[in-house]
Amino acid sequence: MTQTLIVEPIQPPIAEKRLTLHNVTWQTYQELSRLLGDRPVKINFDGNILEMIMPLEIHEFISAMFETFIRILVIELELNIKTMGSTTLSREDLGRGAEPDNAYYIQNQPLVKGRDVNLSSDPPPDLVVEVDITHTDINKLKLYEAFGVSELWRYDGKVWQIYQLIDGQYQEQEYSPTFPKVPKTWLYEFLITVREDEVAAVKELQQKVKYLGTGL
Repeated sequence: MTQTLIVEPIQPPIAEKRLTLHNVTWQTYQELSRLLGDRPVKINFDGNILEMIMPLEIHEFISAMFETFIRILVIELELNIKTMGSTTLSREDLGRGAEPDNAYYIQNQPLVKGRDVNLSSDPPPDLVVEVDITHTDINKLKLYEAFGVSELWRYDGKVWQIYQLIDGQYQEQEYSPTFPKVPKTWLYEFLITVREDEVAAVKELQQKVKYLGTGL
């Protein structure tokens, strides 16, 4: 008798838990943000859609590695940086709010260094990073277009997409406008190596960037 071996496909680990609410007012969004306080829940609000995200281990790991990747580039290339982390970006006049995985002032760091940012008068972050392994009902491109964020990175667990704001709309780019000589393969290689040995991955990336010099 021949036995048939059935191989179940390996499911990727769950990276986020999400709850989406529709027809939500700005006031409700503000109240929920206040009630949740410092709990490990991110809230995005786009017009009348509210999404609550609870990042799990793989999400937090990838987000932290993006942070490490960017910080190495900035340090080795002698750029300026003000790190905003997942600080809430909200503007009532736009009816939108966002809590990105990471946000940075790089080009505009001199304008906001040494103090808290006020989005009603200060420019938006120069670079925002969003890790969305699971499906999101929020249109992140439209969300950050409204804020005027000049560069958006998105990562879905497989593909790194780079968007540049041009004439009010995002256009996908092969290279980051902030780090124009850094190929995408560097991030992919970094994310592979870092799972096995974080220190080795950092040292390897540092050596790569040193060869670029400071001419970005």
